[in-house]
Amino acid sequence: MCLLDRMLFVSEEKVEVSLKVRDDGLFSKGSVVPAWVGIEYMAQAVAAWSGYQCLRRGEPIRIGLLLGTRHYQCSVAEFSCGTELEVRARLNFQAANEMSVFDCEIHGPQISATAMLNVLLPKNIEPFLQQDVMS
Repeated sequence: MCLLDRMLFVSEEKVEVSLKVRDDGLFSKGSVVPAWVGIEYMAQAVAAWSGYQCLRRGEPIRIGLLLGTRHYQCSVAEFSCGTELEVRARLNFQAANEMSVFDCEIHGPQISATAMLNVLLPKNIEPFLQQDVMS
């Protein structure tokens, strides 16, 4: 499920993407999408950045995991469908253990949201996918 429309800018530390809030998606409720979906927009921006970095290095694109979100604040309770949003993510910290922190922002007409995302980009995702969540 890709909610983004375009990559506007990407560098070694930043990415900027845009999207039009959709009324036909998994998260739409009537003519709005709850503001908490902004966390998913931010996570997908980070994923786009990560995929670009892998391709730039000649590596296959890897699956990443959103570990947590800190301080998500949004100026609205919901995004109106049809609204154009820009999402920016900047690499704040990258640890040797494959964890990273990104500072993220969403901007749109009278809309501002910010958060810090903690993510993991493991070299081998298989152990995570094979864990028995019921045990």
